[in-house]
Amino acid sequence: MARILAIDFGTKRTGIAVTDELQIIASGLTTVNTKDLLIFLKDYTSKESVELFLVGEPKQMDNSASESEVHILSFIAKLEKALPNIPVKRVDERFTSKMAFQTMIDSGLKKNQRKNKALVDEISATLILQSYLYSK
Repeated sequence: MARILAIDFGTKRTGIAVTDELQIIASGLTTVNTKDLLIFLKDYTSKESVELFLVGEPKQMDNSASESEVHILSFIAKLEKALPNIPVKRVDERFTSKMAFQTMIDSGLKKNQRKNKALVDEISATLILQSYLYSK
């Protein structure tokens, strides 16, 4: 089996998480500067087999699209053009940043460690991936 890679897209930074080859465990991979995201994904998929990209879909409480959706749709179009053999699925990502922050607290991270926004993005991507795996 190939890996599933989850993307918590942000205009500055993007959190990335990935499964193991058996698609059982979701692990944070890294946080990438968004301007370098496509280069990173091309490089990663040249070394690792990836069968699916999951991209977080931020929504408002009333189910309407968030203001960042326009940037995400633009990225997805570029991603599908750059790596057309790997499908893209969207996953509701409401509350993942808050859940990521709570996970950091529950893990005992100190206050200055919890200010690391890159870590929050990576944990958010992991939560997106875990929710997808649970739903399968």
